[in-house]
Amino acid sequence: MNLTRNEALTYVEPHLKRSRYEHTVRVVEQAVDLAKKYDVDVKLVEIAAALHDYAKYKPLEEMERWIKTDRRLPKDLLDYHHELWHGPVGALMLEKELGISDAAVISAITCHTTGKKHMSTLDKVVFLADYIEPGRDFPGVDEVRELANKNLDDACRLALKNTILFLVEKGRTVYPDTFHAYNDFI
Repeated sequence: MNLTRNEALTYVEPHLKRSRYEHTVRVVEQAVDLAKKYDVDVKLVEIAAALHDYAKYKPLEEMERWIKTDRRLPKDLLDYHHELWHGPVGALMLEKELGISDAAVISAITCHTTGKKHMSTLDKVVFLADYIEPGRDFPGVDEVRELANKNLDDACRLALKNTILFLVEKGRTVYPDTFHAYNDFI
């Protein structure tokens, strides 16, 4: 892949609110730290992390159209909160618009919010970096940050557990991939 970190960030910047762009930069920095610690290709991590929220502010109608028409997207996404759509839809948009064809990068962007069963180390790094980047402040994040320095899988498991508990306590649905990811870490 010939895209650089700066090129990826420059590409996504006009598509994000300022605060979301700043979040993205922090995710890239956090992901690179984790990649070095857990021996993951830093270049792939930079690209996936820089592009992970590309579709965050795309019109819901446009994302819904992608879900309904692209056979690679699970139709059950439409039954869950639209906050989950930007990962899988964004990955396919980037494939079309930027020619992103690396399956590992596409996977990491796709599952950065929900997780999934059999996550690769790249998937885990981007998922976790998005969860623990320094701008995040919510109950349980510091414990996940501490675990991230010791064990990537344990940190992902706790992040997934926290997410599931949060959603259940709020009476919200939990996307099946999140349960599958959590169960895979147990």
